[in-house]
Amino acid sequence: MDISAELTAPCTPEVLFAWVRDLERYPEWLEIVPQAQPADDGSWAVDLRGRMGPLARTKRLRMVRSELVEPSRVVFERAEQDGRDHSPWKLEVDVVPADDGARLTMALHYGGGLFEPLIERVLRDEIERSRQRLLALVSGEAG
Repeated sequence: MDISAELTAPCTPEVLFAWVRDLERYPEWLEIVPQAQPADDGSWAVDLRGRMGPLARTKRLRMVRSELVEPSRVVFERAEQDGRDHSPWKLEVDVVPADDGARLTMALHYGGGLFEPLIERVLRDEIERSRQRLLALVSGEAG
C-alpha cells in the first residue's frame, strides 16, 4: 500500500520541517500516532492506533530515521530488533519552498497485506483530519 499527501502551509520550510523531522512531535498533530517515544539508540517506539466503528487496534513499531537532510527531507523506516520478519513501513517526508510558504509531501509505504483496505481507509481519513491540526500549529509559529 502506498499513500501520499501534500499540504501547503503559510510558513517557512524550516518551521514546517521542525514539525515533521522528529517523530516525537507527531502525536501533537496526527491522531493515529498517540505516542512516539524516543529511545537512547536514536529510534522511536511509535504507537499507531486505528479505529473503525467500535473496533480499535494499536500497533507498536520501532522506527529509525534513515535519512535526514535539513530542512528539506527526512525518511523513517521500520527497524525491529526481535529477529522476526515484519512488514515494512517507510515514511518519506519532503519540504520545499512554495510561493505562499512551504509545501509538505509525505509518502507512506506499508508492505503488509493484512487488513490493507481497512488500514488505507483509516490512514486517508486521518490525513484529512490532520491537515488542519498541522496548519494551526505551523501558523501559530509563523505568526
